[in-house]
Amino acid sequence: MKYVDAETVQKKMNTRLFINNFAKTIFLLSTIFGLVVLAVLVFRVLSQGAGWINVDFLTGRLSTSADRAGIFGAVLGTLWLMLVVAPVTMIIGVGTAIYLEAYAKKGRLQSFIQANISNLAGVPSIVFGILGLTIFVRALDLGSVVLAGGLTMSLLVLPIVVVASQEAIRAVPAHLSEASYGMGATKWQTIKNVILPAALPGILTGAILSLSRAIGETAPLVVIGIPALLIPFPGGLMDRFTVLPMQIYYWTIDSALVAEYANLAAATIIVLLFVLFMLNSIAVIIRNKFQKRY
Repeated sequence: MKYVDAETVQKKMNTRLFINNFAKTIFLLSTIFGLVVLAVLVFRVLSQGAGWINVDFLTGRLSTSADRAGIFGAVLGTLWLMLVVAPVTMIIGVGTAIYLEAYAKKGRLQSFIQANISNLAGVPSIVFGILGLTIFVRALDLGSVVLAGGLTMSLLVLPIVVVASQEAIRAVPAHLSEASYGMGATKWQTIKNVILPAALPGILTGAILSLSRAIGETAPLVVIGIPALLIPFPGGLMDRFTVLPMQIYYWTIDSALVAEYANLAAATIIVLLFVLFMLNSIAVIIRNKFQKRY
């Protein structure tokens, strides 16, 4: 047995303590830096746009005059977009996760599918815009309408929903499903009555966070030709539309010509941040409410 003197042990302990304190300081400074930058951005947006938010702004139509411009059409377009994205991603995403976790045989094919889904979650959003333009806008001849935009954004967030649903299903304790099988339940009965109810909080949390991303994305909609300036209000899935991020994009560009558009963009950012805050708060509430259920 090799003998190690007390001085060597003390030096190693001091080195480890120094590394630990150094890492702690770096992480603390990184957190403070991120919070400071976020605080500056939020303060800038609030100070520039809060005064422009009123009933007329929230319920008015788009206008070439900054004083009379409103975002109600963009709000409606965002809601119509989510009416397509939410059911498509939930049905296909959760169904895919159930198949991969409960029905697919473990092997090369299952590993290949899983690897591709994981890779798709990191693909730049503009690539999904090109895919949506090729399939939905041109091949299916839908045009730049709500349905085409919703299906394109569904492709964007679908991998996130699949991965989140898989993780939620895997987190269900094995003894619950084993008890169900022991009582004579079939695989589908076990999934429907035991696994899905237990995994539902995690699935809903992942779905809501993915919808938050879909609401804030602009690049895919730019690629498929969604207009930034649209006067009529969308009233159906086959109507042309615009969304809040596109409106922010349009007003930010035009602020170089008309300074007031920068204030309109800031006010729209506040509305969009409020919507995202509400969605993320719902996700946190769901997680906190059900995380100790099983």
